[in-house]
Amino acid sequence: MADTREMMRRLRAHVHLLAGDIGERNVFRPAALNDAASYIESEWSRQGYTVKRQSFEVSGVLCANLEVSRSGRTRRGEILLIGAHYDSVLGSPGANDNASGVAALLEISRNFATIEPAMTVRFVAFVNEEPPFFMSSQQGSMVYAKEARERGDGIRLMASIETIGWYSDRPGSQHYPPLFNLLYPDHANFIGMVSDFRSEAAMRQVAEAFRTKSDFPLQIIATFRFVPGVSWSDHRSFWRQGYRAMMITDTAPYRYPYYHAAADTPDKLAYPEFSRVTLGLCAAFMDLAQNGLD
Repeated sequence: MADTREMMRRLRAHVHLLAGDIGERNVFRPAALNDAASYIESEWSRQGYTVKRQSFEVSGVLCANLEVSRSGRTRRGEILLIGAHYDSVLGSPGANDNASGVAALLEISRNFATIEPAMTVRFVAFVNEEPPFFMSSQQGSMVYAKEARERGDGIRLMASIETIGWYSDRPGSQHYPPLFNLLYPDHANFIGMVSDFRSEAAMRQVAEAFRTKSDFPLQIIATFRFVPGVSWSDHRSFWRQGYRAMMITDTAPYRYPYYHAAADTPDKLAYPEFSRVTLGLCAAFMDLAQNGLD
């Protein structure tokens, strides 16, 4: 596995390519959206994967979820799915939301390319997570999760990597929905793992593996889906299909000043912390893929 310095270099390169060179990428900027998909495909091909495209049309634009996988050695029918969306919201280059998640996805898959996990591990880059498609039938993860359920895919857990690139030790830099500030720190120096109650046990396994492999601060919560922010990513699509799912996040609008803004640019991210988080996630997922999920 790469060290922190090498991981930082690679993450920075991915973010700068997606949010700097390509910039805003969505159905309303189809050339940029296609460029982002092509970049992800080329990275995965260089890692030795065969990329599957799940294509569908939205407003005359061909969109695609992208998937690669490592087949399980002894538990092939059990699937750990790790995903991140590669589109950005209208008017934003989306460095943290969600080039950071895609960059981590690409680096985690790079490390899996050299091992034979016991479970099958899928990596999926989702399209159309942002409004106006969020929570609609045209959201990429909704399309994917529905087809996965129809196929009978044995997804043991879906983990959505969402805005994981911004950290601060400044007091008062972290905010929450009402009352949660009584339970959690006011410094934005941690990574968060979030689930609904049904997915809590699986999320706690991921958290335990992360804490075993990394000393980076981690906060977790399992709560009601209606709490603002808890369902704001692609994991929601898998909940709707009856799968266990969780989100990994820096808490996005609850700490990031440039959320969904034109100023969400590559220079804003905290790459040292971002790198440590990615290394910890990679090690945790590798441990779970070898030992399985309850």
